[in-house]
Amino acid sequence: MRKVFIYLIMCVASLMAMAQPQLAQQQLAANHNRSGSNHYAYPFPSASQPKLTPAPEGYEPFFINHYGRHGSRWLTKQSSYNQPVEALEELQHEGVLTKQGEVLLDNLRMVAIEAQGRAGDLSDVGAEQHQGIARRMCENFPEVFGGDAHIDARSTVWFRCILSMGNETAEIRAFNPHARISTDASYHDMYYMGWGYGEDTLANPQRKAIRHISDSIFNARINASRFMNQIVNDTTAIAGRFKSAKFMEAVFDIAGSLQNHHVFDGMNLFSYFTDEEIYELWKTKNIYWYLQWANSPQGGNRMPFIERALLNNMIETADAAIADRDHHGAALRFGHETCVLPLACLLEIDNVNYSCNDLNTLHEHWRNYEIFPMACNIQMVFYRNTDNDILVKVLFNEHEATLPFHTDTFPYYRWNDIKPYYQQKLKTTVNWLK
Repeated sequence: MRKVFIYLIMCVASLMAMAQPQLAQQQLAANHNRSGSNHYAYPFPSASQPKLTPAPEGYEPFFINHYGRHGSRWLTKQSSYNQPVEALEELQHEGVLTKQGEVLLDNLRMVAIEAQGRAGDLSDVGAEQHQGIARRMCENFPEVFGGDAHIDARSTVWFRCILSMGNETAEIRAFNPHARISTDASYHDMYYMGWGYGEDTLANPQRKAIRHISDSIFNARINASRFMNQIVNDTTAIAGRFKSAKFMEAVFDIAGSLQNHHVFDGMNLFSYFTDEEIYELWKTKNIYWYLQWANSPQGGNRMPFIERALLNNMIETADAAIADRDHHGAALRFGHETCVLPLACLLEIDNVNYSCNDLNTLHEHWRNYEIFPMACNIQMVFYRNTDNDILVKVLFNEHEATLPFHTDTFPYYRWNDIKPYYQQKLKTTVNWLK
């Protein structure tokens, strides 16, 4: 009987291992919006709210250290909308567009008109996302946001981030009119709030040096023949002068971005792609984001450390809140996915810090839509007891997350374990900067 039981366990494990490589493909087929990668809209409130584990007896939350990405936005360049339209208009002028191509052109024109002058702006969906996140924070941690809570909110200098901050703080004000809320968005804080202000000599050279890897993978894997045949009635007429794969990618990017706007409800540009094409295009995006911003060995495992100043600021902010026994409130920071992703790697949250050389299997272990959708966020929630013993719980996109420490009270970890580990980790950058 025992041998039969062991055999059954082995069979189940084998089946699970076989199914894992297909997980991303199945998830994308079930929801094409996930293939939008960094354009994937924050999954709440459509997804069920995660249940939170009660704190150990005697501990109450008093402080939240937060970094969040801006909410859903328009594409950051007007040319991302205009160039596909211009390309199709040229083909229309030549008389080679099919009926499907004409419909695609009409839809892309409609999108480009709505997007005029809005490149990079926060969308209506993005505003709603941050209102919901703030509302749930207040509901989950009323001890943090009640009474005379002090909320220090800061943003990078981009409007979409400032408006995201405004939507969250307005919701907190509605929850507690007596909260002391300060807001700021200044170049003064950009050295830790947004890595992109200035040149980061630690990682930028590596990032530029390995860009060719994702480019070559895209060129090798993406076949636009079927896609173009539905749009153009004579592909020989454009052979050698039309970059079909790049055009296909541009339409794919717009298709993935429509979910971020109520005005486009009902428009589906994914219908121009097969499930297999969506899967392959997403995999190339997944590889790009991994190489450029995550803990990739191809980049020397340096990319997470671009957020060294941000992590140091979060440690200092936490220590200040802990030292003041009467303090309760939150430090809210609003920025970008290019900060959230490396910060999550640096903190070693869940499996985000995954490192591998085999990019062909990356999607089996690391999937970008699970990490940095629009409005993605990290909440480090601090708890104390009457002896001022400090526990920390991390919510990653509002799910309780694992950290690289032993604990008997998951998802709660001891600050005395966390702080020295991260401080020591930050010291590893010293030799790189010489």
